[in-house]
Amino acid sequence: MNKSEVILQLAEKYNLAEHKATQIVNLVFDGFTNELKNGGRIEIRGFGSFSIREYRAYNGRNPKTGKTVAVKPKKLPFFKVGVELKKRVDGK
Repeated sequence: MNKSEVILQLAEKYNLAEHKATQIVNLVFDGFTNELKNGGRIEIRGFGSFSIREYRAYNGRNPKTGKTVAVKPKKLPFFKVGVELKKRVDGK
């Protein structure tokens, strides 16, 4: 499922105009993004949690050329699945 499918389902289920459903979905995604940017954590009980993981700089290798390249430090979003979601997906 992608973002546009979420928007369509929301619009159909709650009898909303598609542009209104788009605004709602964007509001949620923007809120998540801003919270993670500011170093926060998002927890949705029964579903999972989002946080930021920080990685140090390191020397990597370009697989195409074999040359060593410096990889800058970075922050990446990380998702940890909740126990209830694990059980639902596993059919238990």
